[in-house]
Amino acid sequence: MVAEIISGKEVAKTIRIELKAETSKMKSSGVTPGLVVILVGEDAASQVYVRKKGEACEELGIHSETVRLPATATEDEILRLIDKYNADSRFDGILVQLPLPKQVSEEKVLMRIDPGKDVDGFHPVNVGKMVVGAESYLPCTPAGIQELLVRSGNEPKGKHVVVVGRSNIVGKPIANILVQKAPGADATVTVCHSRTADLPGITRQADILIAAIGVPKFVKADMVKDGVVVIDVGVNRIDDPSTKSGTRLVGDVDFEPVKEKAKAITPVPGGVGPMTITMLMKNTIAAAKVHHAWKG
Repeated sequence: MVAEIISGKEVAKTIRIELKAETSKMKSSGVTPGLVVILVGEDAASQVYVRKKGEACEELGIHSETVRLPATATEDEILRLIDKYNADSRFDGILVQLPLPKQVSEEKVLMRIDPGKDVDGFHPVNVGKMVVGAESYLPCTPAGIQELLVRSGNEPKGKHVVVVGRSNIVGKPIANILVQKAPGADATVTVCHSRTADLPGITRQADILIAAIGVPKFVKADMVKDGVVVIDVGVNRIDDPSTKSGTRLVGDVDFEPVKEKAKAITPVPGGVGPMTITMLMKNTIAAAKVHHAWKG
């Protein structure tokens, strides 16, 4: 069996073409979606993400600003900044780049964002809406996983989806999204984690396996059945003396052996990663439509 490679790059490119057409229509009627990103400190990975978000906004015609604060910024300064952008009608989405410095409560910061501008989908109001199946801004990585499944022809409906990992960013939300009575969902979902007894016995039952555990090459070929669809959310940097940098990126799945058994699989890099920022753009445009009562 030769596994189909589910390219997040290609799917993201298709979605961005659709989104660019939407923003063009909106702008021609005087509505420009706006996103502000607040970056605190000098975290290298965060710097890269924020730059890519700015580039995506430019590509799609979304007005964007990045506010950079030093790592010494106080919680109060950040909260006041959020209040300012909550009240600023030019911005439909507010994103505070995580992680935050130790002196700042992530919970307090996320709670302060107006749920109507929470395009990351992390505010408890939006999390609650997601759980009950009401319309909300879905967290970007899980929403991207759902798009990858549907657009690659691997509909979750009626399938047994096994999620390995129970984080608030990926594991729990994707389980909630795929279990809904809704298009692109209707799956039977099992969530596994570090305390699961007989993990391989459960992962071998999966029609669709979503790996988001943060351990390099954790899912081995003997943990999956033939014909499985594998979505690898992991991004782990491991030593590799053969590369120029001395490191390379791998997922949570042992890619080469697993792809010999899989029907379809996402690569790392180039799988789930490109979808995350694209879904952030989608949420920002959706928020602008709500704020401006834009019907198209």
